Amino acid sequence: MPHTATTKALYFTPMFLENTVNHEEQFGWIEVICGSMFSGKTEELIRRLKRAQFARQRVEIFKPALDVRYDDEMVVSHDANEIRSTPVPAAANIRLLADGCDVVGIDEAQFFDDEIVSVCNDLANKGIRVVVAGLDMDFKGNPFGPMPALMATAEYVTKVHAVCTRTGNLANYSFRKSANDKLVLLGETEEYEPLSRAAFYKAMLREKVKKMEVNNPEEFSEKNLPQDEKG
Repeated sequence: MPHTATTKALYFTPMFLENTVNHEEQFGWIEVICGSMFSGKTEELIRRLKRAQFARQRVEIFKPALDVRYDDEMVVSHDANEIRSTPVPAAANIRLLADGCDVVGIDEAQFFDDEIVSVCNDLANKGIRVVVAGLDMDFKGNPFGPMPALMATAEYVTKVHAVCTRTGNLANYSFRKSANDKLVLLGETEEYEPLSRAAFYKAMLREKVKKMEVNNPEEFSEKNLPQDEKG
């Protein structure tokens, strides 16, 4: 095929443009940073917000009030990078406190109520750049809270990965090592580890087998055992 101007444009047009916003329009946009625990979500959030601060933009950062793992007010990444934030009990508070901002950052968005989706869209419609970070899946591997809706309505979605502690492959699951079944359980490496798809599937299968109850021991008679386990 001859290399016409059209084919060259197809070859060299980038798949992702960092900023395609028309600055003549008074609208902002939403960026979502998602992934498993220990994948660097908060680190990337802080990086983007500090760049905005360096550019002398008016920046406000919010996090759910229940997240007090490292600090009551600071947003802190696992490698101790931090930025000052405002803890809020509900998503509606962000709408009230973000007035006059150029950029709004929101950490641990999965812990907010569903109103966080309309809050982020309202802010973007007012001309604010909204940068959101959160877990895309819970410890069972299911979509987490409002994150799917945020990802669907965002202009930009960045999925970051951890490294699987068992295989060394890319990890996108947050496996809970403790027996606590509460959906929201704040924790670190003592409670969670990042796993790849294969490692997560095997770990969940082992947990399921552990919880199986044998109501009738006779069900496990010799005739039901695998061939290599028969006496």
